Amino acid sequence: MLLTSVPTSDAGGLGRAIARASLPLARSATEECSHPVDILSRVLRRLNLSDQQLAEAADRALRNSTSVDRELLAARTVTETAYYQAVAAELGLAFIETIDPHLVIVTPSIDALLIMPHKPIGIDHRGRTRKLIAPDLAGLVSLAEKLSRHGGLRLAFAITTPSAVRQAVWAVRSQERVAETVGHLFETQQAASARIVATGSQGFAFGTVFTMLAALLIAFPVIMLIGAHLFLTSLFATLLWLRATALIDGYRFDPEIAPADATDPTLPVYTVMVALYREHAMAGQLVRALDAIDWPRAKLDIKFVCEANDPETIAALRAQPLGPEYEIVVVPRVLPYTKPKALNYAMAGARGEHLVIYDAEDRPHPAQLLQALARFRAGGPKLGCVQAPLVIANPRHSWITALFALEYAVLFRGLLPFLARNDLPLPLGGTSNHFRTATLREVGAWDPFNVTEDADLGFRLATHGHRLGVISLPTLESAPTDIHTWHNQRTRWFKGWMQTWLVMLRRPRGGPNALGFVRSATFQIMTIGLLVAALLSPAMVYFFGFSMISALSVDDPSRTGFESILFVADITILTATFACFVLLGQRAMSPLERLRVGWRWMLLPVYWALMTWAAWTALYELLRRPHHWAKTPHRPTSAATGAAIDSTEKSLPAACPRDRHRIISPEAR
Repeated sequence: MLLTSVPTSDAGGLGRAIARASLPLARSATEECSHPVDILSRVLRRLNLSDQQLAEAADRALRNSTSVDRELLAARTVTETAYYQAVAAELGLAFIETIDPHLVIVTPSIDALLIMPHKPIGIDHRGRTRKLIAPDLAGLVSLAEKLSRHGGLRLAFAITTPSAVRQAVWAVRSQERVAETVGHLFETQQAASARIVATGSQGFAFGTVFTMLAALLIAFPVIMLIGAHLFLTSLFATLLWLRATALIDGYRFDPEIAPADATDPTLPVYTVMVALYREHAMAGQLVRALDAIDWPRAKLDIKFVCEANDPETIAALRAQPLGPEYEIVVVPRVLPYTKPKALNYAMAGARGEHLVIYDAEDRPHPAQLLQALARFRAGGPKLGCVQAPLVIANPRHSWITALFALEYAVLFRGLLPFLARNDLPLPLGGTSNHFRTATLREVGAWDPFNVTEDADLGFRLATHGHRLGVISLPTLESAPTDIHTWHNQRTRWFKGWMQTWLVMLRRPRGGPNALGFVRSATFQIMTIGLLVAALLSPAMVYFFGFSMISALSVDDPSRTGFESILFVADITILTATFACFVLLGQRAMSPLERLRVGWRWMLLPVYWALMTWAAWTALYELLRRPHHWAKTPHRPTSAATGAAIDSTEKSLPAACPRDRHRIISPEAR
């Protein structure tokens, strides 16, 4: 069907629309080339597309500042193979659908084709060099001009698809690339890498401190026990102060920043990365959630990062109806077997100006990317990362999931907004982190050896001078439903926090001291403070019980006023800590969420006891297998659609309705 075969009243307008949408991408072509509309018209003529399909594609191209061919592919109006077969037929070239990696000519810059797959890739077949190309519109115009001038070049060129180019490039340097991935941070910023758990000087310092404490305990047991009691009381008081300050600060008004306009032609390409391992059951739910993202499909770069020894997940993803914005990246099976290593490997092909990380079970709000972009634009170039809140979708399943939901409300909708408002370091969550891709590369991306890579990266960004912010549009995810799964996950988190603290003590780029006193103190509270509190909670309970017995023994002549003061301080701090945690979480929750948690907040002491169990397990693993990654299994849920996310959004706190579309801005202080 010729573009010029539409009715006269429409043909001119349609042609002008295609021209306006196509010309920006053809400006780099030679001025003497055939007009891009003519070439594109002849290619599209071979695809038998309707006038309506072409008009809609042209409108989208104008609106998104892309091109008609990209919009046709993104809308799945035509398949990638069919389109490039038509290009090959129009140019009189051979079409090669699959590229044999063994024939690819490897050059120092070949990885650039992962980001720009429309450039030529060379192959050597039986001693003869041939260039394979999957041209965009500008490349199509340029290639057509070359072939019209030098017809003999047709033997030197062939047409392929962008997917084939990327697959070949991923394959030809897989082992070298994964080796570079594993070693990059250690080789460029050794002090920032958790590859070495503790340096010799750190081991000597810790050994000296523990030896001295043990000697003092033997020599002066009463004084040491009193000192330990005072230390723990002070520590819990500090953690209480942090949460109480966040609770009070949460009532401050923050100006709203609306999400960016989805029809804005200046929207950049956005990369979405999902690391998957043994997640074949989640494939359908995950694709439906990502299909619901409100962003021009032609400007999305979605990567499923899978392990080479996980054919079930790879097959399940390939069985889904994936558009050209999706790509499956297979990571060679090389130690360490961690999520950050997989993400770093896939970074070589990240095409987006911004990048976000999701997990297999995540259901992000459709407008989350738009709100993150608005936050980046408002925050300036030093805003390196934006964290979206994680909301638990299954709090009614068990008391574990209910308290997990309360804990997430405290962290993501209570503490993190407070820290962001005051420009303090954030412990990022493991998902829904939005980055400037250039900033991520600048700081060395993730540490392949840190099993809580998100927290490590958040503090590393801060030490490099970047700020971190938060947004309000959430990501729904499911909490572990049983104690065993919860324990494995929490053990990994605590172990990663220990790794992060040890790394930061080595002062990479100045370490915590580079943050300034207040920010450095916040880092210490959020890492070693929480870890020690989890590890030594039983000791605090013991001291509290001892103080209570002593205080209630009114006839005990040995009881002192100091012991009474300690008892009052202990009971005040423990009661206030419990109350503040519950209030901070419930204030952030919607009435519906609070109803789903119900009375189970009363089991918080049991939950905190499980934290102690996980913390001691983490310390043991840090010594025995520091880089072991405990996989958290996921199961699909019935709330896998955007409607479920919208329902959660509508149930956000009625007391703060502005939170539904609010972006918290440190600059607004």
